[in-house]
Amino acid sequence: MRLDPALREVIVCPACHGTLEERDTAAELVCESCRLAYPVRDDIPVLLVDHARKL
Repeated sequence: MRLDPALREVIVCPACHGTLEERDTAAELVCESCRLAYPVRDDIPVLLVDHARKL
C-alpha cells in the first residue's frame, strides 16, 4: 500500500474523526477509537462507514 504522504496527513476516520493507522498486510486503514477498518483499493482509501468492517 502506497498512500501519498500529503494525503496521510489530512485523512481521518469519517465516523469519529480519529487517527487512522496503516495496516500494510491487510491493505486497510484502522481507527482504534471506533474499532473500524477501512479498505484501501488500488492505493485509494475507501473512507465510507458502510464499507468499513468492525474489528
